[in-house]
Amino acid sequence: MQAHGKPNRSSDGGPPNRAQRNFTDPDSRILPTREGFIAGYNGQIAVDAAHQIIVSHRLVTHSADVDGLIPLIDAAHGLLGRTPAEISADNGFASEANLEALTQRHVRAYVACKRGRNRDEPEDSWRRRKKQPLMIAMSAKIKRAGRRSRYRLRKQIVEPVIGQIKQARGFRQFLLRGLYKVRAEWALICTAHNLLKLATSR
Repeated sequence: MQAHGKPNRSSDGGPPNRAQRNFTDPDSRILPTREGFIAGYNGQIAVDAAHQIIVSHRLVTHSADVDGLIPLIDAAHGLLGRTPAEISADNGFASEANLEALTQRHVRAYVACKRGRNRDEPEDSWRRRKKQPLMIAMSAKIKRAGRRSRYRLRKQIVEPVIGQIKQARGFRQFLLRGLYKVRAEWALICTAHNLLKLATSR
């Protein structure tokens, strides 16, 4: 579908929800991947740095991660009884509101933030982003630390866990249908990961 010569897009840049419908699983949504677009879900996790244990997880029907950061942290607090002292997260979780919420929770944050203007980013969006002091300060903090930045730790904390789930355990797609069932399936996958980690830590 097009309007005024430009393709219609959803807020996260993918096809709008009304563009296609999955009759096998109506709860799923069209999500972008490295291989293209698929009908699926977005599973998110928070991982303990010391033991690669998943301390919280969530599953949503859209590709944007930004709304997941604080719920993941609050869920970890509910499980562990305390808020994480420090977190690192990629650019998908970056927003002024998230950084403000982390400050209120006294969490040391290392969140990748966009520094320059994207080629396809509208001018008004770029101007708004320039007025976000916490995002600007976070970007400067990570850039200033360079190769010593603690943000780099996420590559050896979260990424290996995702790799273990996908490669070592062969999880490539959800087998159930419907948001409620898929959330339960994601919880089982995360629980199985944790049990295997605990079993091999002795």
